[in-house]
Amino acid sequence: MSFELDVHTHTIASGHAYGTLTEMAKEAAARGLKLLGITEHSHCMPGTCNDLYFVNLRVVPREMFGIRLMLGAELNIMDYEGAVDLPDRIIDRLDLRIASIHTNLYRVGTTQQNTAAVLGAMKNPKIDIIGHPDDGNCPLDYEQIVRASKEYHTLLEINNNSMRMPSRKNARENITVILNLCKKYDVPVIMNSDAHFMTDIANTDHSMPVVEQTDFPKELILNYSVEKFEAYIAENRAKEKESGK
Repeated sequence: MSFELDVHTHTIASGHAYGTLTEMAKEAAARGLKLLGITEHSHCMPGTCNDLYFVNLRVVPREMFGIRLMLGAELNIMDYEGAVDLPDRIIDRLDLRIASIHTNLYRVGTTQQNTAAVLGAMKNPKIDIIGHPDDGNCPLDYEQIVRASKEYHTLLEINNNSMRMPSRKNARENITVILNLCKKYDVPVIMNSDAHFMTDIANTDHSMPVVEQTDFPKELILNYSVEKFEAYIAENRAKEKESGK
């Protein structure tokens, strides 16, 4: 059984990616996916779209070429409290919400400060996924992060791109630690390509070998089932509603 979804990808709207939304959806369908998530960088990332782009996502069909689309944002974690760079009124319009640290925007602190930043984002009921928590340039306490993933129902991403980016430090080693802890605590993960071009959609050429080496349970990888992933996101929306935020 192959992957049914990839939910962290970018189009030309992000400023440093190279496919249109239509081209990305068409390629995802050709690769046999059932669900594609397109998550443009939010406004603090140089060159990306402005807030109006996210406000107007309502006009885009949520099904193209026979696959479902989820349209959202990769938000930037900006400080040690875990604040992100889109207001709630815009986040509420998004199908999917990823929060990531990008070290060109975030002032790297101590392991404790960086961990507090990610935990702050995870505690936000509007956030679904923590993107690429693997960069050794921004050290984290992975024991705390994985336990929080279970407590706050926020997925940790296994990012294929991280392991081929020389700017990210010790990504393979850190992903190995994350996977072993998720296996220990029975915590699901999401494997994403972070594609910035059509041909990279659903690519796991770097991440899958690490998953296999850690003997990570298939049942804890949500990419194999659109139904399981959609149920996970639906539970997040229900919790968000309950929180009143």
